[in-house]
Amino acid sequence: MVKDLSVTLSGVRLDNPVIPASGTYGFGQEFTPYYDVNILGSLSFKGTTAEARFGNPTPRIAECPGGMLNSVGLQNPGVEHVIAEELPALRRIFHKPIIANISGFSVDEYVRCAALLSQEEQVEILEINISCPNVRHGGMAFGTDPKAAAEVTRAVKAVAAKPVYMKLSPNVTDIVAIAKACEEAGADGLSLINTLLGMRIDLQRRRPVLANVMGGYSGPGIFPVALRMVYQVTGAVSIPVIGMGGVSTARDVIEMMMAGASAVQVGAANLVNPTACKDIIDALPAEMDRLGIERLSDIARV
Repeated sequence: MVKDLSVTLSGVRLDNPVIPASGTYGFGQEFTPYYDVNILGSLSFKGTTAEARFGNPTPRIAECPGGMLNSVGLQNPGVEHVIAEELPALRRIFHKPIIANISGFSVDEYVRCAALLSQEEQVEILEINISCPNVRHGGMAFGTDPKAAAEVTRAVKAVAAKPVYMKLSPNVTDIVAIAKACEEAGADGLSLINTLLGMRIDLQRRRPVLANVMGGYSGPGIFPVALRMVYQVTGAVSIPVIGMGGVSTARDVIEMMMAGASAVQVGAANLVNPTACKDIIDALPAEMDRLGIERLSDIARV
């Protein structure tokens, strides 16, 4: 019997729950030599800001057990270039709903980007990143305080023509408080978690490996933390949650959905294996068969 992998996010139907996470998939072009990207459920494109950003100085990538550190710093060509160049190019290779990931350094910047990107026909969901640990005076600064998170949520919802999902930081004492503040301010959904703040030291040179000193830790090592936070948040809110953080196998996808996630994003695994998302999607039916699951949408939070 053919398995039903489809899921729904705020009325947007996806063929399957597997979505490349923002920042790990560019605008999709780099992955077309490896497989037909239309196998994906959706795609969250590279975090976009109002103006172009070069990003942080190098080195900005460091390996570590169970994953990697990155301090890229939201390198992107800016929202106007994304709309004029990147989205038309993406539409030529990807014919499914797109998630627009938006970052900012002020409420006005989030609002400007959200207003512009929500007018793009193929963009079905706005993912508002208030959780980037690699930039100063923005990103995570909004995601570590319930009042600030709610302020961004309300401001974006006022101009958005598409569902708004707030992307939350794990670098907080109580992620549930942030999640509930976003829900109360009108968020249609949540994405979590972003990377954990970490660092490495070069023993020979006796200084931090990353030029920015600290960066975001991602990869399989953070999966139990992500799972715990998704479980906590889905038990406290009534809006859909996209779960992410160390997802690298079909079993991880199902486990994340059993924690309450409605869909799942795959991040660092794409940087290790460019066919990671395809491999996960291909493996899902057999894993579902082993577990006696006919439809992924039937999975209940444990």
